[in-house]
Amino acid sequence: MEKVKINSQTIKLDQFLKWANVVSTGGQAKETIQTGKVRVNNKIEKRRGRKLKSGDIVNVMGIEETLKVSG
Repeated sequence: MEKVKINSQTIKLDQFLKWANVVSTGGQAKETIQTGKVRVNNKIEKRRGRKLKSGDIVNVMGIEETLKVSG
């Protein structure tokens, strides 16, 4: 599990995917999320604006590494 440190209390899911270098653009983040390829705490998440906080677990289909939000 890779810990990804954020500089605030929360971060939006689409911003987190860019911050963690899973995608390179907001458009890619939007497409990845809306096609159901992202799970937050083991549930499919299709809201780009979903706020993540320290301790949340993010899995992206096609990427083996599990990401943990770290504050």
